[in-house]
Amino acid sequence: MQLKPLVWLLLWLPVAAQAAVLAEERLDVLYHRYDGGGMDIKGPSVLVRKNFAEKVSVNANYYVDQVSGASVDVVTTASPYTEERIEKSIGVDYLTGKTIYSVGINASDEDDYIGRTAYFSVSQDFFGDLTTVSFSYAQGDDEVRRRGDRAFSEDLSRRSYKVGLSQVLTRDLIVSLGHELITDSGYLNNPYRSVRFLTPTGYAYQPEVYPGTRTSEAWALRASYYLPWRAALHAEHRWFEDSWGIEARDWSLAFVQPLYQHWLLELRVRQYRQEAADFYSDLFPYQDAQNFMARDKEMSSFNSRSYGVSVSYQQRLDSLRWAERFGVQLGLDRYEYDYRDFRDLRVNTTAGQEPLYSFDALVTSFVVTLWY
Repeated sequence: MQLKPLVWLLLWLPVAAQAAVLAEERLDVLYHRYDGGGMDIKGPSVLVRKNFAEKVSVNANYYVDQVSGASVDVVTTASPYTEERIEKSIGVDYLTGKTIYSVGINASDEDDYIGRTAYFSVSQDFFGDLTTVSFSYAQGDDEVRRRGDRAFSEDLSRRSYKVGLSQVLTRDLIVSLGHELITDSGYLNNPYRSVRFLTPTGYAYQPEVYPGTRTSEAWALRASYYLPWRAALHAEHRWFEDSWGIEARDWSLAFVQPLYQHWLLELRVRQYRQEAADFYSDLFPYQDAQNFMARDKEMSSFNSRSYGVSVSYQQRLDSLRWAERFGVQLGLDRYEYDYRDFRDLRVNTTAGQEPLYSFDALVTSFVVTLWY
């Protein structure tokens, strides 16, 4: 049974994005908002893709994040802030035979962080287009700054290596396995965060101190299964570990169901569990207790869950010569975070006896897509 173009895209893109076929020409306009944990992040994104001579595809993206921060870290150790991050990217895909070569650059700018990344990737189909092998390399050279301190400037370098294998096993089942190795060097901690340590009268603060290098490794196993009643299941399991002692595991499941002729419903759930970095502590026993010290809650041990739903609509535009079809999508996701060794210092009690921190967040998104 042939799937409609939008159904095919949503069902198979997560695991078959490297197939030797150029992406469709399209315009995407997105608006998103994240609200939770004292953070409010919102903004638009515009993505344009244009193909030439059935061999070259050019894409460009403009993305804005407007951030207002008053999280538990900010409330207890700093002042609320607002900032805007603007990200621009451009990429080119070149198709020759069963191979796609891709190159691109990404530039991200905000008051206290400047990011620059370049990437190259190649994917190749084998065995009657049933197997796809891919490789990519990305290099980032960033500058870390600090608001209110013009003299502060530190460098951060990142290297990423990815390999992937995608295999069509049956008419209804496709699986993929991916591996990523990341090496970081330079200034790796947040210039605003502090650790706390015990004092005779309670506790005091001092700046975080991180190692100057980090190596991370991640694996991802994904599968998509087409169900007999014209629906699909996506499953994914990922595991991560790094040289700082952080270990993480997560799994996700998504169910996609076409409704009537033009509608599509997606339901999804995700579970994540992380173990803390070796040099993390919510409360150190004394000042300068060790060479490296962190109290960033993202370096701690925590569990998170998310539940989401998306509704999509697509309609052909037979009356227009320059446009093929359009689509809209509305998404809603709820996130729940429970920290196992990070305490809420907004509660005034004996040091080390504060309640463990937890919070919920809501992410909404609205996308309008035009294929031409």
